[in-house]
Amino acid sequence: MGDRRRNSPTPPDSPFRLPSGRAATLPERLPSAPGFWRSPVRGVPFTAVLGLVLLVGITLLFVTGLLSYAAYNPDLDPVNDKTPGKGLLGFYLFAWPTGPHWLYRLTQGLHVTVGVVLVPVLLAKLWSVVPRLFALPPVRSLGHALERISLLLLVGGALFQFLTGLLNIQLEYLFPGSFYPLHFYGAWVFFAAFLAHAGLRVPQAVRVLRSGGLSGTVRGDRLEAPAPAAPTLSRRGALAMVGAGSSVLLVTSAGRSFDGPLRRLAVLTPHGAAEPGSGPNGFQINKTAAAVGVTAADTGEGWWLTVSGPAGDLRFTREQLLAMGQHSAALPIACVEGWSTSDQWWRGVRLRDLAALAGYPDQPPGVLVESVQRRGAFRVAALRDNQVRDPRSLLAMQVNGEKLSPDHGYPARIIVPAAPGVLNTKWVTRLTFGEL
Repeated sequence: MGDRRRNSPTPPDSPFRLPSGRAATLPERLPSAPGFWRSPVRGVPFTAVLGLVLLVGITLLFVTGLLSYAAYNPDLDPVNDKTPGKGLLGFYLFAWPTGPHWLYRLTQGLHVTVGVVLVPVLLAKLWSVVPRLFALPPVRSLGHALERISLLLLVGGALFQFLTGLLNIQLEYLFPGSFYPLHFYGAWVFFAAFLAHAGLRVPQAVRVLRSGGLSGTVRGDRLEAPAPAAPTLSRRGALAMVGAGSSVLLVTSAGRSFDGPLRRLAVLTPHGAAEPGSGPNGFQINKTAAAVGVTAADTGEGWWLTVSGPAGDLRFTREQLLAMGQHSAALPIACVEGWSTSDQWWRGVRLRDLAALAGYPDQPPGVLVESVQRRGAFRVAALRDNQVRDPRSLLAMQVNGEKLSPDHGYPARIIVPAAPGVLNTKWVTRLTFGEL
């Protein structure tokens, strides 16, 4: 039996048989051998299309990522900024506005949804160039060494950014540290390598697609298989498969930014099952009161709100707050994980009215907000003066005509237009105006 197996011919379509008909030797069977890669789909035209899609998509991801960073108002107070030592990388050009009230819902929804949708495109692009990663010799010159290092940063950075982003939107915090600095610094490394690579390759990609399109050939195409196997799928068909994969991910993730049937289809986003409960408080949350250590003893009869400023420390019970002038605002909750709610009707005391009680009747400053929660990020958060002054910014005690549920922040929570969800602090116990 051993002799028959040893003498049996190599199948005609085997990747280990060379075009001449002879069986490949061991070096010719390794990934570094040109004949190892036989897919007729590979080639510069196919890679060029994917590269141009990623050029647009990743640029959008980077811009919306910077906008998300700005939305946290990182220069306001260290409690808002989870990227210590950022230096010049932490620049941004404007203070985050409060209007339109759906701004963060739009920018972060785009950031997360586009990132998810680009996953098949990124994987297809990496598949299309994988033969180049095994090419020998690994380094031919100093210039070639620099190119290989940039590719290592590009591929490694892309995988790192997409993986950490996907884990974060699933609320799986499996990181060797905080998600915020890891994703922040990783974005800069990846985008620097991406810009260098795009500057070298985009002109070539445009020329290739203008000259011959997908079905054309490129002289000296180092991605095209020298001895391709029989085609089972055209390049257009392969691109259609990538597009179909992205479309499925779009349908199963984008719905968390909308209401209705699309939301029920968003099974790949966090909390893809039914909304928490029903009724006025039946809209999405990230963390329950129990998850962050908030108990009934913290929010029951003994709870009060401390308001601090030039007028000293003032304490108010929930009943006293409800006896103040009450105002309403229709605002969504939008989170960094990409999900958001529609506008909910919130009712409570305006922050600028509380600032007036604290000793700032005319031009209220920013405020430091503290929660009774015992663990978890953003137990303390800071809001800018423009956020305090906006008449829609509330210390809310009701939502949709009912009192807040414990998981939505009872007895009182912050709600601010266009702010990330983590800055809409729940279970508020203290407001300190003017010390930012």
